[in-house]
Amino acid sequence: MRILIIEDELELLTDIETRLQSEGYIVDTSSDGNDGYFIATEYPLDAAIIDIGLPGISGIEVIKKLRQQGHTLPVLILTARSRWQEKVEGLEAGADDYLVKPFQMEELLARVKALLRRASGSASNDLSCGCITLKVDTQQVLRDNNIIEVTAFEYRLLEYLMRHSSEAISKSRLADYLYPHDDDRDSNVIEVLIGRLRKKLDPDGSINLIETLRNRGYRFTLCDGE
Repeated sequence: MRILIIEDELELLTDIETRLQSEGYIVDTSSDGNDGYFIATEYPLDAAIIDIGLPGISGIEVIKKLRQQGHTLPVLILTARSRWQEKVEGLEAGADDYLVKPFQMEELLARVKALLRRASGSASNDLSCGCITLKVDTQQVLRDNNIIEVTAFEYRLLEYLMRHSSEAISKSRLADYLYPHDDDRDSNVIEVLIGRLRKKLDPDGSINLIETLRNRGYRFTLCDGE
């Protein structure tokens, strides 16, 4: 499989490249946003690791341009620990996952493998509530048997809510589940993900699949009575 790294910290870029190559991946690299975008659009890639702060154009702009052109390339963004806004902006731009610097190379590798599994999975296993079905092994989401495109983080959040549908799940609990190794958790990312799930799965608000419980968090409603 072929992975693109766009990172302007050359030592980190080399470290990531070396580790991925040791795992058998073909790796393309760039330290510039414009050049990285060109590679992403011209070569057959399986995933990309993109830093937010890049010369040329930012990582956010790279992702936005890719999504605007219809590219579904799985993207892991790298962000600074103190800049939670970057996480929100990256997810809103279309990133599938993020990792906060500094990080362990083992965690980066695990995140990349998860993105690749999601993109290429072939087995199926169902988790259904009302009109919503999750294909657990392929991490696909269906409403009324129609596939709805979601990111890796959106999928993980939805699956957690569905598996705990009888409970009110607080933002802090969701953050602990989604980002167990991130000390800089914040509720803004959770709110963005919830909003995106509602927009994708219930655009007209007809089923109210995720209920907001004041001062308590969220609850998935479609499993009631099942």
